[in-house]
Amino acid sequence: MGKWIGLLALIASLYILWEIRQILLLVFAAVVLANSLNLLAQRLQKMGIKRSGAVLLSVLLMLITLVVFFWLIVPPFARQFQELFVLVPRGGEELNSKIEEWMVRLVPAPFRPYVPSIESLEQQSQPLINRLLSESFAFFSSSLGNILNILLVVVLSLMLLVNPLAYRRGFIRLFPAFYRQRVDMILSECETALGRWIVGALISMGVVAIFSTIGLMLIGVPAALAQGILSGLLNFIPNIGPTFSVVPPMLISLLDPHTPLLKALLVLGLYVLIQQLESNLLTPYVMAQQVSLLPALTLLGQVFFATIFGFLGLLLAIPLMVVFQIWVRKVLVEDILDHWDSPTLAHSITGPADNNSRSPVTEELGADSKPVSQERTINPEISDASQ
Repeated sequence: MGKWIGLLALIASLYILWEIRQILLLVFAAVVLANSLNLLAQRLQKMGIKRSGAVLLSVLLMLITLVVFFWLIVPPFARQFQELFVLVPRGGEELNSKIEEWMVRLVPAPFRPYVPSIESLEQQSQPLINRLLSESFAFFSSSLGNILNILLVVVLSLMLLVNPLAYRRGFIRLFPAFYRQRVDMILSECETALGRWIVGALISMGVVAIFSTIGLMLIGVPAALAQGILSGLLNFIPNIGPTFSVVPPMLISLLDPHTPLLKALLVLGLYVLIQQLESNLLTPYVMAQQVSLLPALTLLGQVFFATIFGFLGLLLAIPLMVVFQIWVRKVLVEDILDHWDSPTLAHSITGPADNNSRSPVTEELGADSKPVSQERTINPEISDASQ
């Protein structure tokens, strides 16, 4: 009877988690933002600033950065972005006419009915395009629900930033006493990995935006600033974003009256060169110690989280994969599978604690350095509370 009750409780818990999955994703977004600000505050603390002043200064730096961005970059971007709505459809029409011209020249007449036309491809892909665009515009719309979601993320981030150790300590208490020190170590690795990821992502976005803008200006493509910033923003979404970012400038380059094909090839070569430099030189340098994600797993993770959470899941797919990979590697692989037949599994899970690598939570909880085989729990205070 007890097993059936446990099974029903598990099914009910999974159902509740599924129903509140959007809220959990917003909480995760708040954790990522708070973690980034907390790392900045910790750097300021190392410079001799107190915790309260470091937190306030980190928040002010973020606000100043946003104000400067919206003051200097957004107005010209908005003006040129309106040009894209006119130039990109014209470029698509020009591409369609050139493809029809090439088919007349290269494809024999008996085989032309079997070659799919651009109109048929557009009709087949129109439902998918409309769905993606509707979800994207719904996410970025100024509706009350989305504004409340943004405010929720900001408020949660500030709350987590003020006293992160309290929330971390509460999360650690959800695990068995013998495993809490291990969870603390895993959380420290997730914190470091997320911090390096956000720094690397911001640097990569900035470099791609700058080089794309300069390259498009040199080639002579209209609205170079808007397309460069758009390329930088889309670079936040690996695999999918860079692929879509090259489409608008190539279509616009086809409107050139003199050498449209040459200019389109130059644009394609520019974006390939930028992505190769970013992938092979910049990313390994700024993310040298980051959790490495295989490209296939990254793409599958993007599809999986986008299917479950929608557009916001696609934006947060990489940090979700970073955290997911750390937990799978530490818990499932290292702590369970690598010691499946070991009689000292509990000792292998925790191992002897390293006094030099304790986090503030471990120090505050008073975790002892003895292995589990010598003492039942790592923290008598938590053990008494859990009993």
